[in-house]
Amino acid sequence: MRVSLLAGTSVLLLSASLLLGRGEAQAVIVINYPDFSSVSGLTLNGDAAQVGNVLRVAPAQFGQAGSAFSTTPVTLSSNASFSTYFQFRFTNPGGLCDGQGCGADGLTFTVQTVANNVGGGGGGIGYAGISPSIAVEFDNWNNGSIDGNSSNHAGINVGGDVDSVVLAEITEADLNAGDIWNAWVDYDGTTHALEARLSLSNIRPSAPLLSHTIDLASTLGSPNVFVGFTSGTGAAFANHDVLSWVLDNSYHPINPVPVPAAVYLFGAGLVGLAGLARRRS
Repeated sequence: MRVSLLAGTSVLLLSASLLLGRGEAQAVIVINYPDFSSVSGLTLNGDAAQVGNVLRVAPAQFGQAGSAFSTTPVTLSSNASFSTYFQFRFTNPGGLCDGQGCGADGLTFTVQTVANNVGGGGGGIGYAGISPSIAVEFDNWNNGSIDGNSSNHAGINVGGDVDSVVLAEITEADLNAGDIWNAWVDYDGTTHALEARLSLSNIRPSAPLLSHTIDLASTLGSPNVFVGFTSGTGAAFANHDVLSWVLDNSYHPINPVPVPAAVYLFGAGLVGLAGLARRRS
């Protein structure tokens, strides 16, 4: 099947029925940004910006707060299941240092039902106050006990509160070292298990870095959600860039990137059909 794709359009991909590897039909919405040379399909808020091929959710400047969310809501499956994979990188850390290094305040992947908005900056990571919501944070600043006294950690946050319900130290490398990180967030609505994985490798780790049991459908109150990223800086800062992003609105862990079998491509408008093969872990 030939693909008609307008140059510079978004790759927000929607399909009414996909044939998966096992021949099953399933309604899914897939967001697929191999890079951010186009941000069509996203709404950038606050200090977020497109910089070249990356989505800079917060720049290396004092006192910033930014977010980028899907412009239109994504409809999750009835039990709120989803799987997502993205790459991110923090560069040019500066300003104050917390005794464990420089750079702040981190990045969140957020699922929320409010709007295309941005929360509090600094330690709020552009997420504070967005409720109802759930987020996975990758935090490069030590805010004391709510951060486990660590400037290199990940956490799961609920209801716009940056005091994480689950916290884990990142030991593989320093978030501020300029490395490209690979992150996976999966929610299985049948078991209520939310898991997050992180690695410098693009091979999905078998064991999660974070896990938490939560009824996400009840927490959010609606299957129609805005999905995206938030970030913030304070007296310390860094560039907080997302490099690529894919999302499936059902539970199908991604290893590392899914490619749908048949999709409609939306951005500046309907631009064609694609015949592609889905890779699954």
